[in-house]
Amino acid sequence: MLQRLRARAVIGADGARSAVAKQSIPGADRIRYVAAYHEIVRAPRLATQKFAGTRCDVYYQGRLSPDFYAWIFPHGETASVGVGSANKGFSLRGAVEELRALSDLSGAETIRREGAPIPMKPLRRWDNGRDVVLAGDAAGVVAPASGEGIYYAMAGGRLAASAVFRLLQSGDVRALRAARRNFMKAHGIVFWVLGIMQRFWYSTDGRRERFVSICRDSDVQRLTWQAYMHKKLVRAKPLTHVRIFLKDMAHLLGFVRA
Repeated sequence: MLQRLRARAVIGADGARSAVAKQSIPGADRIRYVAAYHEIVRAPRLATQKFAGTRCDVYYQGRLSPDFYAWIFPHGETASVGVGSANKGFSLRGAVEELRALSDLSGAETIRREGAPIPMKPLRRWDNGRDVVLAGDAAGVVAPASGEGIYYAMAGGRLAASAVFRLLQSGDVRALRAARRNFMKAHGIVFWVLGIMQRFWYSTDGRRERFVSICRDSDVQRLTWQAYMHKKLVRAKPLTHVRIFLKDMAHLLGFVRA
């Protein structure tokens, strides 16, 4: 049953293909997406040679994803087998089928299949200058490279709610701009760094191999984990940053074998 409601302000939190955004925010229909597809399968009762069920596996291989990654995430009795790509000519279903074969999951029962767009860049504007502001996937706040969106959706939702509250208190429509401004102030650098990382390291299999090699480094793992947990770039001892820089340069220049 359709209902018509009146409101002084609206927060558009209706997903990556937000109808609110398309109707209210200029340029919202041109947001960049990675198409994600996964199959929820019944996990084997016993571990196999290629599926342990106790770890998350991430695959950086061009045949499984030419510009993003593929994954196997166990959830107890089930597992998510999926892949993402912005390449419209790439077969997501075919990649998942191949990944299941590689992981001894071809014969596993398929419980359901799901697909969704993942925005890869925050929109330049989140409000219409009057009474609408966006949050979550509708605003494009999914981290590049990783595809993480839950934390950023919650943070953006809180900022959108605060902006609407200030609008209702003051009547000043400029209050809505604060949602995006404060979000980008807190997370913009991280999104910029992750975007560069995805465009560079995910572009060829050779670079993917070097990326994985770099991620084996204990200094990189320590800083990455801290940045992931605190959702910001982390400062470490100067010597640690120097070591990481030199190791990265050695990989970029081909002095280290991937």
